[in-house]
Amino acid sequence: GLHAQVKPAATRGSDIQIGAEFSLASPDYRPDRLRGFGFYLTDDFRRHWGLEANFHQLNDPNSKINIFERTYEIGPRYSFHFGPFRPYAKMMAGRGVFQFPPDPLHPANGPVANLAYTIFSGGVGADYRLKPHINLRADYELQRWSAFPPNGLSPRVFSVGIAFHTR
Repeated sequence: GLHAQVKPAATRGSDIQIGAEFSLASPDYRPDRLRGFGFYLTDDFRRHWGLEANFHQLNDPNSKINIFERTYEIGPRYSFHFGPFRPYAKMMAGRGVFQFPPDPLHPANGPVANLAYTIFSGGVGADYRLKPHINLRADYELQRWSAFPPNGLSPRVFSVGIAFHTR
């Protein structure tokens, strides 16, 4: 008799990239802009779904003020596929460290403190496959530091980057 044979479903491994980026930010603390760098890691374990982790170090170019924002975030991302482009949206949570400026009454004492806050963020961007193992990235993120005094902090961060891509 005839025996039906079923081929195993195609398996798809993780789609991983690790990259570095240059970032500009509107810190929502003062009118100045912050600039700095970051690193990111993505693992797209399904066709559209994945996980992203990132780090940003954003510094005030005015050395007299010397504020900075440093963030550590992780969360899910959803991506689309259009040829070499992979637009995505992400929701993240993590910790943000803020370096406060010197006390105006005692500027010689240097920055007042750096304090850590729980943060939440949403973002959109696109990865572009430049070569089989090299991706370029443009990314926009809106962060919310809810416990930041007096009414929270909502920095906006724009980044461009390059990543090594495993697939």
